[in-house]
Amino acid sequence: MSVRALWGSLCALCLVSCFLVAAARTQEPTGEGATDAPAETAAEPTTDTVATPTAETATEESNTNPPPAEPAPAADASEAGAEGTAPEATEEPAAPPTMEERMAAVEDKAAEAALAGHNAWMLTCCALVLFMTAPGLAMFYSGLVRRKNVLGVMMQCIFLMGLMTVLWALYGYSLSFGGDDPYIGNGDYLLMKGVSRTWDETTGQAIEPMAGDIPRLTHMLFQGMFFIITPALICGAFAERMKFSATVLFSILWGTVVYCPLCHWVWGGGILAFGAEGAWSGGALDFAGGTVVHISSGVSALVCAMLIGRRLGAGTEDMRPHNLTYTVMGAAMLWVGWFGFNAGSELLSDHLTSSAFAVTHFSAAAGALAWAVMEWLTRGKPSALGCASGAVAGLVCITPAAGFVNPMPALLMGAMAGVVCWWACGSLKSKLGYDDSLDAFGVHGVGGTLGAVLTGIFATRAGWDIADGKPLGLLEGGDVLVGQIVAVVVTWVFSIVATFILLKVVDGLVGLRVSQESEVQGLDLSEHGEEGYIFT
Repeated sequence: MSVRALWGSLCALCLVSCFLVAAARTQEPTGEGATDAPAETAAEPTTDTVATPTAETATEESNTNPPPAEPAPAADASEAGAEGTAPEATEEPAAPPTMEERMAAVEDKAAEAALAGHNAWMLTCCALVLFMTAPGLAMFYSGLVRRKNVLGVMMQCIFLMGLMTVLWALYGYSLSFGGDDPYIGNGDYLLMKGVSRTWDETTGQAIEPMAGDIPRLTHMLFQGMFFIITPALICGAFAERMKFSATVLFSILWGTVVYCPLCHWVWGGGILAFGAEGAWSGGALDFAGGTVVHISSGVSALVCAMLIGRRLGAGTEDMRPHNLTYTVMGAAMLWVGWFGFNAGSELLSDHLTSSAFAVTHFSAAAGALAWAVMEWLTRGKPSALGCASGAVAGLVCITPAAGFVNPMPALLMGAMAGVVCWWACGSLKSKLGYDDSLDAFGVHGVGGTLGAVLTGIFATRAGWDIADGKPLGLLEGGDVLVGQIVAVVVTWVFSIVATFILLKVVDGLVGLRVSQESEVQGLDLSEHGEEGYIFT
């Protein structure tokens, strides 16, 4: 075969091949028919591998097939997964909180912070007032007695811390602060009902009973510390000669019959509560216990001292305090604890708390100086006992006025208390002839009475605007002095009558006084079988 013939055969073969390829291209399945095609033609080419068609085939395809769908984005393909599942819909971002919602959240946080601050302060005050009974009062009183009775006095204080707490939990708090009867509380808080936290099944949350801005539990604890120390103050009058059993029984009865009603009258909305409906003469200002604690305990102490009689050898034997270092340290502890007593009675931590704290300190300082100066002038020497007693007198005097007077009047009140109580524990005691062993009446009875009356003179609405802008004390044109005097008279009369009756009851049941032999031996051994000091 010649070269020309061979070349012609190759050209013809190429033309036939091109024709066959073009025919095959025109019959290729597209779109939805691809699934029925043989395996060789079923797979669709990717955009990266599709060849560009000729002009003729391109025109034919455009007339016989719809335009191919646009390929899905790569991100959607990757989200579909290997099994070809549909991608999940993306969630829209939450809307930002509104201004009202933000303000409500801020107010909730502020309320929580305020509650935490108030409650922390009040729990600290609870500890401070308990600290006043022991070691404060325990050391102050035990240093003033003779060595053979030191444990007897300490035992009275520590035992009353336990006894009065139990009574307060059982019924004392309820009788003092329950209900709105003008004379006595009701059973609202018996056995801590309405005080303890409870569980609400409906909301699935604990319920916290509140007393104003603090938990009622905190209020109950704070007021309970006053219930402890008040009968302990009376023990100073009959120290070294009263049976321990009589002390226990008398404290139970006195706390129930005298303290709880008085507390309700003054702080529970009763007949002596300032501004209460039906209060006698408008009620009295008593910020922290001038009437409830000090006048009641001091006057009752006087009745005890007079009814139980003088100690054996009083006036003839050496009755000097056996350890004045105890007494001075105890007075210092009382001074510190009194900040909780007075400033804590605001039941909050605010501007009035600062004022009550300041006037408490100022009055104590002035009282200590005044008593010491009086001794210096009359005896030629100031004594540590006189300075300590003067500080306590100043603290007692400022107690009813702590939330109502300013610092400078507090200095004057403390100084007056130092002088008047110095006179009561010296001249008045000698003239009347009663044996108030540790001067409970001279300091607390006299000092509390003086403070209640002076509150009616120096009280100012600038301290606590308790009367909605009306003047309070005599110096600013107010008329609360009348209510103060009425409250003093009521407290005196009630305490004298009730204490006398209770002592007679106790005397009939267990006897008031230890035997002569026991008194000579000392109450440490005769009543408790112990000794405070053993020297070998």
